[in-house]
Amino acid sequence: MSEQCKFLLDDRQIPTVWTNILPFLPEPMAPPLHPQTGAPLGPQDLAPIFPMELIEQEFSPKAEIDIPGEILDIYRLWRATPLYRARRLEKALDTPAHIYYKYEGTSPAGSHKPNTAVAQAYYNKRAGVRRLATETGAGQWGSALSLACKLFGLESTVYMVRVSYDQKPYRRMMMHAWGAEVFASPSPQTNAGRAVLAAAPDSPGSLGIAISEAVEDAATHGDTNYSLGSVLNHVLLHQTVIGQETRLQMRMAGEEPDVVIGCFGGGSNFGGLALPYLQDRLAGKGPRIVAVEPAACPSLTQGSFRYDYGDTAKLTPLVKMYTLGHDFVPPGIHAGGLRYHGASPLLSHLADMGHIEARAYPQTPVFDAALQFAATEGILAAPEAAHAIRAAIDEAVSAREAGLSSTIVFCLSGHGHFDLSAYEQYRAGELLDQSYKATA
Repeated sequence: MSEQCKFLLDDRQIPTVWTNILPFLPEPMAPPLHPQTGAPLGPQDLAPIFPMELIEQEFSPKAEIDIPGEILDIYRLWRATPLYRARRLEKALDTPAHIYYKYEGTSPAGSHKPNTAVAQAYYNKRAGVRRLATETGAGQWGSALSLACKLFGLESTVYMVRVSYDQKPYRRMMMHAWGAEVFASPSPQTNAGRAVLAAAPDSPGSLGIAISEAVEDAATHGDTNYSLGSVLNHVLLHQTVIGQETRLQMRMAGEEPDVVIGCFGGGSNFGGLALPYLQDRLAGKGPRIVAVEPAACPSLTQGSFRYDYGDTAKLTPLVKMYTLGHDFVPPGIHAGGLRYHGASPLLSHLADMGHIEARAYPQTPVFDAALQFAATEGILAAPEAAHAIRAAIDEAVSAREAGLSSTIVFCLSGHGHFDLSAYEQYRAGELLDQSYKATA
């Protein structure tokens, strides 16, 4: 038996198309609705804040969309990313399961987020936009968009959720290094931010609030567009390079997965890995697909599947998704990128159809899994990605207890180099579990 643990692709094997699952859905998604009129949304309704090429991708009936050469040139700075067999972790768990992880932490920004940030900056540059406004939770998306804007000569403004702004100063410094303007959200820069501060001056913020601020910024400046790092169809589309590469690398390993796992906030890295495999499931085959979210913000496991706003100030379209309510402000857990009240409408639709399983974990067992992984595989994961590690370990232990072999693949979507204070808190016994509490 081969002891190979690293599976690499060369530049010629980097995907040249993004794969689109929309044409394969057996039931169409519920249409997004205009936030003021409630009527189904048309492309022109999105034109004030998005370039038309991204709007077309949002609703595209094409099974594949070509990746422009200028984007591929930048992808080659870090793609293809490695797939690893976690043999040392398998040995420590004494499991018959085979555990693989697709590592997206090799990008310049340290996560999977540049896969779509580069694409969005490219299309906005082509549309003549001068500046992009966005939100960020833990800072991975803000870092990625700051990098992409710098590469394409655009300015960037980032509204960073207050609790993460304070917890993760080095993410903020990274964004500054790439030329971004960064505000703690809720901020006094926007009407949406000022309204929250007036009602709750000590608000920890949320992605819903930060989205409101960024959308308002874009809508009130003619030279500025809005950019989103998760949730929307075109964002997940750009991330499918992850799953496409993984399929090639698993063939190199001579295996096919029995279970595919990803952490879940809005759905970007999970969708990037899972969507190519979900296409198989829609054809009646394929692995189990498991989304892992924090117990403090369990949109898929405790939310309701209904129309809701994507932001707190109700500026965004109404979309049908699993949601805890647009006014929900999650506790200040360290997995800031997973503190979103809603979920991708596309992935919500697939979950409602029974193609996606979901589970939620408190943060202390997540950090325990992350340190077990670091002790065996050497990589210190971001708290968001550590949710997938927790689920992968639990799947491997279940295989051991059942005496069954299982092939597990998960997305390790980013490193934890800027999350060291959280790990210190965990090691000192100061990290508390916080559970979801419904708002009145």
